Parts: sequence; structure tokens; C-alpha cells
Amino acid sequence: MLGKKLVTAQKRGETRALCLGLGMVACSMMMYFFIGITIVPFYTKSVWTTETVCKVLKTNIKDKVFCPNSEGSEDGEIFPYPCLQVWVNLTASGQEVMLYQTEDTLEKNPKCSYVPDKLENSQEVKARIDTIASNFNKYQIFPCYYDPGGTQTNVILSRLYPSKGLFFAFLWPTLMFTGGCLIIVLVKISQYVSVLSAWQ
Repeated sequence: MLGKKLVTAQKRGETRALCLGLGMVACSMMMYFFIGITIVPFYTKSVWTTETVCKVLKTNIKDKVFCPNSEGSEDGEIFPYPCLQVWVNLTASGQEVMLYQTEDTLEKNPKCSYVPDKLENSQEVKARIDTIASNFNKYQIFPCYYDPGGTQTNVILSRLYPSKGLFFAFLWPTLMFTGGCLIIVLVKISQYVSVLSAWQ
């Protein structure tokens, strides 16, 4: 009687462990799919792939401009803000080009190097842009990214999805997938050993 209870408990534990392993594998596959349709397209679409050194030539803050109307945007998303323009000397080619914060900045407004988030307090927006401009004037040499193919003549300060970020995005689902497969393999080995012991 006690032996039957132990076998039943063992089978229940193996079933739960097997379900856990299969659940971890299924979740990791869903995470792979989500990353593949969200992050990977933006990473492969970006042409600013090569890092170089940029030196600030001049900074200019123009009068307030309006964030251009993008497709699907509402009127409430359009707001005025000072237009910061940063021109740098690209070390790789020696050209004078315009610097943008990220790839997204160029799509939002190609006339400005920095596009702030929508803030109701215009003084806070102005203070932030003044701080960014003073930092560029203070730290004039910094790393930036350019397009080695020459499709885009401008440069960006940082990539939205760098290689390191993509690596960490795939790291967690990979660990979960590996752990799930390991649990499944251990359960199958345990079942095989139990059958072998019973047969002997």
C-alpha cells in the first residue's frame, strides 16, 4: 500500500514537473515571437550601425516649432517646443552633419536634433532643452553612430535598440527555454530509470 502511494506521488510530481517544463518552453517561444515582431524589425531597419567620434561644431536653439503631424496622430499630440539643432564634425568622413538623438527623432521632426516628450509645462521643456544644449557645448567630443552605406548623411547620438540591448532581450527567453528543456529531459530520464528499475 505504501509502495503504491509512493509511486502515485512520484507520478504526480513528474507530471507537474513536465507541465512546468512545457509551460516554460511555451512562454519562451511566445517571448521569441514578441521580440521578433517588435524589436528585431527596428534593429534591422536602422542604418546607423557604425560607431565613430563626433565633435560639436555649433548648437542653435530656434524659435518654437510644432511637432509635425505624423500618420495616425491626434491634434492633442501636437505641441510647440524650442527647436535645438546640433551640428557636428563626423570623424569618419570629416563632414559637417546634423546630430539627432535617436532614429525616432529624425522621423518625428527632421529639423530638430531633439524632440521632447509632450509636457504641459512649457518652462520645463525649455529648461530641459537649454540643459541639453549646454551639455553639448561642455562635452564637445562624444561617440555617435553613422550610416556606413551613405544612405543617411546625418548621425545619431544613441540607437534605440543597440546590439547589447538585443542580446539581453533574447537572453531571458533563451534561459527560460533552456531551463524548460532541462526539466523535461530530467523528467524523462527519471521515468526511464523508474521503468528500468521496475523491469529488473
